[in-house]
Amino acid sequence: MSWELAGLLVLGALAAWLARYARRMKLLYRQRGLLFSYPIPKAHLHEISDRFRATSLGPTPAAEATIVGHGPIMAPGATTDTEAWVLAVLARDARAMFEFGTATGRTTYGWARNSPPDAMIATLTLAPDQHAAYRAATEDGSRETRAALEESRFDTFLYTGTDVAHKVTQLFGDSKAFDEGPYEGTCDLVFVDGSHASSYVRSDSAKALRMVKPGGLVLWHDYTPLVPGVFTVLNELARELPLVHLRGTALVAYRRPPEGAGAA
Repeated sequence: MSWELAGLLVLGALAAWLARYARRMKLLYRQRGLLFSYPIPKAHLHEISDRFRATSLGPTPAAEATIVGHGPIMAPGATTDTEAWVLAVLARDARAMFEFGTATGRTTYGWARNSPPDAMIATLTLAPDQHAAYRAATEDGSRETRAALEESRFDTFLYTGTDVAHKVTQLFGDSKAFDEGPYEGTCDLVFVDGSHASSYVRSDSAKALRMVKPGGLVLWHDYTPLVPGVFTVLNELARELPLVHLRGTALVAYRRPPEGAGAA
């Protein structure tokens, strides 16, 4: 083999490797949302709770929380460890919490573990034998429907059998049929992380906004263009309410104005 041919082969192999690397990096950036525009303005964590105010040493014990981390281990419907920490820290100041979408109960457990002793948590999911009750709309994608049903296959959860399980009321049923009336204006913290289909995000969001008390907080998960049902609905809602996208997360937050503060 001539030196010229060997050189061409090396250059060809290098070009192929660079092309594969570029594709991997593009996918990574897309997964992290770095190639997308996010209309909802970003906010630092300390803007939604003083517990996240840092010193020169970083976060303080005010932001200490117990979570079940998953690291590189796959977990159905899981938030990132950072997001789980944020939700757990917020539970330290909450006594009435509601969650749309229990999945494995990881967030529920974090809330129960870190909240005050008299806290009450309600969490809603479809039971494994209730999948026929799911009410997909024509606007909903089939992928979102499959994911919602896949994450609704549990009847025991991470909090089950723990010493904080008494704080939790597990509700089963379709969230579109759920009557939020008894919870209206009572919740310190509401987390919307059920079906990511557009019609469900709209329905769950409308209920969450009625359930949160003045001064309380609503959070949504999976704000990314890769989850179009959530992304589209939240961008629409942001035209009416001052939503913020929490930096370093896929969480969006809205704090209802306190009594006497006027409408948002």
